[in-house]
Amino acid sequence: MNRSQEDVIQNTRTVIQGLDALRNEHNSVLNDLLSSLTIAQPTDCKLAEEKSVLLKKSLEMIELGIGEAQMMVYLHQHLQNIDAEKQKLRAQVKRLCEENAWLRDELASVQRQLQEAVQKIEVLEQQKAHSDFMAEIRKIEQDAGVTPSPGEEKKSSEEDSASKLDTTFPDEDDDQGHPDAMSPSGVSNTSSMGGSLYDVPARLRTLHNLVIQYASQGRYEVAVPLCKQALEDLEKTSGHNHPDVATMLNILALVYRDQNKFREAGQLLNDALAIREKTLGPDHPAVAATLNNLAVLYGKRGKYKEAEPLCKRALEIREKVLGKDHPDVAKQLNNLALLCQNQGKYDEVEQYYQRALEIYIKALGPDDPNVAKTKNNLASAYLKQGKYKAAEALYKEVLTRAHEKEFGKVTEQNKPIWMHAEEGKKEGLAELYGGWHKISKVHGPTVTTTLKNLGALYRRQGKYEAAETLEDYAVRAKKDTLDPHQHLRLAEVLGAEKANSPESSSVSLQPPEVSMNCPR
Repeated sequence: MNRSQEDVIQNTRTVIQGLDALRNEHNSVLNDLLSSLTIAQPTDCKLAEEKSVLLKKSLEMIELGIGEAQMMVYLHQHLQNIDAEKQKLRAQVKRLCEENAWLRDELASVQRQLQEAVQKIEVLEQQKAHSDFMAEIRKIEQDAGVTPSPGEEKKSSEEDSASKLDTTFPDEDDDQGHPDAMSPSGVSNTSSMGGSLYDVPARLRTLHNLVIQYASQGRYEVAVPLCKQALEDLEKTSGHNHPDVATMLNILALVYRDQNKFREAGQLLNDALAIREKTLGPDHPAVAATLNNLAVLYGKRGKYKEAEPLCKRALEIREKVLGKDHPDVAKQLNNLALLCQNQGKYDEVEQYYQRALEIYIKALGPDDPNVAKTKNNLASAYLKQGKYKAAEALYKEVLTRAHEKEFGKVTEQNKPIWMHAEEGKKEGLAELYGGWHKISKVHGPTVTTTLKNLGALYRRQGKYEAAETLEDYAVRAKKDTLDPHQHLRLAEVLGAEKANSPESSSVSLQPPEVSMNCPR
């Protein structure tokens, strides 16, 4: 039979009362017995004493029972107090948990508000900086009272910005390089539209420069919204099918490409191409620039077959507009050669490089950096085909030309570094030339790359000592020159007109393309 705690305690209290009454009765009997001992006979006394002993033992047992019963009551009361305290504490804990949850929600809300406020402040600061910059530009133009010349427009053109946004695939330290290293291009600031000249607005050119600066610093969270806002404004004011919209689409595509967002970049470039073909005509330099950018994008993704016809069409347009001996045609030939090289079409590769080399020498002179770079590219193509002698001759031409520009004509007493390397001379070269790294200043990374490439070729031919000499001075040259990527980024920030792109031993890059103006 199960009894509740209250029933047990109630019965215990009843037992205590009964034991207390029994104790009183025993005490009364004991007192009477003790008083009778004084007058009792000796024989009766013994019996009375035995009774008194039994009564005292009974009293002790009664006292013990009463004590245990009272202890049970006390324990019950104590447990009740503990349970009440526990309930109280539970209520407090529950209240504190509710308050804590509320405070967390409040804190999260405040943090969100703070983050939104910080973002708004950053946007406002960027907008203010942009507004101040635009106001300063407008003031300068108003004070000057002239519009930018075609030469000045070239420096701020989309082609120049496109090249600055392209950090390229290969690195100077790579032995093989990347097959997709091609020169990007864009649209010119002066374009032909319906028989008249189309000028890119100064505001849009300034916006291009800002985007270039942000992208060069890796601040895409500013560059992308800036492009999107400008694109939205242009579409509202001019409509979607306008050359300015195509220009902005191209710039945003190049920013996406710089972030390796190739799918988004391809969609924007195709949209820009459609607009330019519709508004400027299929044979406009701006169309060629967009075609080239699409070819570069496909090349970066390894889609060489898809890129080749785009690059060929861009070449045809530039030959038609600029003439077949223009340096921009040579740059397009370099890009086309790179695409063919990645498809193993070496006959076409040699043909394109040779023609680009002839154009550069004729238009810019034999000492132009593009000549050395194209020779390096052609030598790399020779290496891939196993034409080591032809590649070696080109590498030596580059190094000899750089030596003559720095130290004068080659004589028995004034030999270029490769001659000393082949003769096995190492000691005293640094003192003799005042440091071979000085030569690296002539063509920048091209000379350093040529040293490494010729050194690698020597190793294939078993000329290990000569290879070590060239490689040693290539390392010295690199240490004493600015890192190519740093140089490129520095040129972007400073607004340089040209920035040398890094080269690889297998495939090197052409310098950034300049803007092309439609003939008047």
